[in-house]
Amino acid sequence: MPASEDVAYVDHPLLAPSFIERRLYQIRLAGTARNGHTLVCLPTGLGKTTVSLLVTAQRLHDVGGKSLFLAPTKPLVQQHADFYREALTVPDDEIVVFTGDVRPDDRAALWQEAQIVIATPQVIENDLIGNRISLRDVTHLTFDECHRASGDYAYVYIAERYHADAENPLVTGMSASPGGDEEAILEVCENLGIVDVEVMTEEDADVSEYTHDTDVEWNRIQLPDEILEIRDALNEVITDRLEKLKQLGVTKSTKPDISQKKLNRMRAELQRLMNADKSEGYKGMSTHAEVMKLRRAVELVETQSVESVRRYFERQRNAARSSGASKASQRLVAEPKVREAMRKAESFDGLHPKFRKTRILLAETLGIQDGERVIVFTESRDTAEALTEFLSESFSVRRFVGQGDREGSDGMTQNEQQETLDKFRNGEFEVLVSTSVAEEGLDVPEVDLVLFFEPVPTAIRSIQRKGRTGRQADGRVVVLLAEDTRDEAYFWISRRREKTMQNELRDLKGAADDLEAELDPSQRDLSAFAGDDGSSAGDAGSSTGNEGVDAAAEGGANEASDTGSDAASTATNGETATAAATDSEGQSGLADFGPSDEELARADEGDDGNDSDGDETDDSDGDETDDSATVAAAGTDDEDTVEIVVDQRELDSNIARTLSKREDLTTRLETLAVGDYVLSDRVAVERKSVSDFLDTLTGGDRSIFEQIADLTRHYARPLLVIEGRGLYEERNIHPGAIRGALSSVAVDFNVSVLFTEDEDDTAELLATIATREQTDRERTVSVHGGKSAKTLDEQQEYVVSAIADIGPVTARTLLEAFGSVEAVMTANEDDLKEVRGVGQVTAERIREVVGSEYR
Repeated sequence: MPASEDVAYVDHPLLAPSFIERRLYQIRLAGTARNGHTLVCLPTGLGKTTVSLLVTAQRLHDVGGKSLFLAPTKPLVQQHADFYREALTVPDDEIVVFTGDVRPDDRAALWQEAQIVIATPQVIENDLIGNRISLRDVTHLTFDECHRASGDYAYVYIAERYHADAENPLVTGMSASPGGDEEAILEVCENLGIVDVEVMTEEDADVSEYTHDTDVEWNRIQLPDEILEIRDALNEVITDRLEKLKQLGVTKSTKPDISQKKLNRMRAELQRLMNADKSEGYKGMSTHAEVMKLRRAVELVETQSVESVRRYFERQRNAARSSGASKASQRLVAEPKVREAMRKAESFDGLHPKFRKTRILLAETLGIQDGERVIVFTESRDTAEALTEFLSESFSVRRFVGQGDREGSDGMTQNEQQETLDKFRNGEFEVLVSTSVAEEGLDVPEVDLVLFFEPVPTAIRSIQRKGRTGRQADGRVVVLLAEDTRDEAYFWISRRREKTMQNELRDLKGAADDLEAELDPSQRDLSAFAGDDGSSAGDAGSSTGNEGVDAAAEGGANEASDTGSDAASTATNGETATAAATDSEGQSGLADFGPSDEELARADEGDDGNDSDGDETDDSDGDETDDSATVAAAGTDDEDTVEIVVDQRELDSNIARTLSKREDLTTRLETLAVGDYVLSDRVAVERKSVSDFLDTLTGGDRSIFEQIADLTRHYARPLLVIEGRGLYEERNIHPGAIRGALSSVAVDFNVSVLFTEDEDDTAELLATIATREQTDRERTVSVHGGKSAKTLDEQQEYVVSAIADIGPVTARTLLEAFGSVEAVMTANEDDLKEVRGVGQVTAERIREVVGSEYR
């Protein structure tokens, strides 16, 4: 930000001279946020990051320690890091970026030397679970776009750990749109341990001079008959499936436009039936899955494009053909009405009216009105790609999508995203067609038009999207709305929720204003950032936390304060439960249910052979395994602490998070070659959800027997844990085949099979076994083993089994019949059909995959 004689700047020892413009509302917000855990609500584009930076500067100057800044995406992290390096006098190499692109070992080393870490939450969550970092010395933690702090999102876990582990914590949450109603806003406060809410709106005098008007126009679109026919065919199937669910008593309505809320309620009812082991619950859940898939198809054809629904149908077809496909997918593509809709979508050669209207609006803005930049937001990546291709005929256009690859759609790397934004800022193209990835916080340049290809049903996303315009000059927002479709429902939902959230924020703002007279005067004192009196600033900063928190609580924030305390204290629940289980006052503890000393001695004698095998395996693995097994846990000095080694790929579940919050054990992350959890030198666990277990029976890279065989080769006491219900109902697999697989695991491989209810149950089981192994048996944790290399025969079978997902059994039959992979690949359809187990459909699929042109 260039210096100007007409502009005043904030002066502070840690701030770059003449860089941060002195805005009264930012100073006031920072003054409050430095004295207590605060949620800062400020309209998009008005400098929430600057508020956090001012608090960080003050905390580092007065209290010391580290600052941690979390943002939900890699581009946002990099954007904030660039800003911090420009704005602060802290050496650039002490402001570090943590994303998945930085190796875990490098992050552990960088953490020790850094003053400021700017990171994605998933990386920090992983490093906490893996004991690579400690939050003990973090004196300021910022949650950017903090409205995400709900459910299983990493913000919730990190906040809980921060309040439990940090010696001098201070939280700042930032969002332009913290929630749709008071309940949602208070949930964010509770999950982050926030006790004060500071709100500035565009109506505030301090803020209004920095904002501009943004007009919102709703442009109604009529759909042609051809598109309505596709929709109506799908709606007939939805009605039929809802009739079946009505017969189960889980719904009264069979209207195809049934609300998502009612569908969620239906799912909960079906889940209760499943928990009671009622077969109709499993059948109903499968039917419910069909309804959800069909509704998505209807939504795409109504609100997006025929091309997007065509691609969606293609993915459903491929899913239904795959081995182990769900019954819902198979029934869906076999349904005559759905097949009719598919044919209509394939044959439609017209233009969705939203495409035509988009082109007209862009021509008006960029041509007639001499505009320079436009952003088009759409929900669907398929639509984003189709729109980019269509608009490129008339304008200079680029797409902007997320990083994940999907079938038929390549994602964008972080570098590609950054390069695209840089080119957009520099005016190298006019139109950015984006999915939701550009909604939150990204420093997208001022644009003349924000076009919503469809309304979004959440107030938060609507506000975020509209914030891309109206920053430097008056902006325009246009929303395309297809008549008599879900667009209209989403429009009214979003409008109502946005209005509700604005009212709630005003109420919260009013409550915060009422507290002002009771707060410590230093909280509103601008001298803290003026640099006139360093000693007084330091004194004010060092009183952080208690006075501001107490004042907020006295002023009516008790509910948020109490719930924040509850969130912070949940980390000790695991210890409390364990203590209760081992209480000696007349109740049995864990030890009472174990074998006697004599039985243990006999077991040890019988273990000699197995243990020697294990030791031999350790020696063959060499020093590398021994080193990895003795990695010190961050922040842990207790040598007696029970340790569980967790495979990195298990972070998709909540088990590792649950275990890492227990004070009686530590977790360590590694990429395990064998197993999912290592509990001692002899016990390793392969965990499978019911779905995962069934998947391994029907295909995939490695069958369950390969995985179990590797486990038994390297660990004396291997375990298979199967988690969840519905083992015999979830897939179209004969119960005899499932029982046969379980029998083979237990009898042929001598592996114990344990069943758990859910992730919490699994976590408790793992903790119990690890404690018995490492405490009662005094065994150590040792990671060893590797996947066995495939033989030539196995590699050949793998290559053939991958063709059209035909599976290992058919692959072996084909190789026996033709003698080589090459012969299978070149065989014609008639020859393929002569092989046992290969029918017309399979033969056609093989020839289609092998002979089709690659696109």
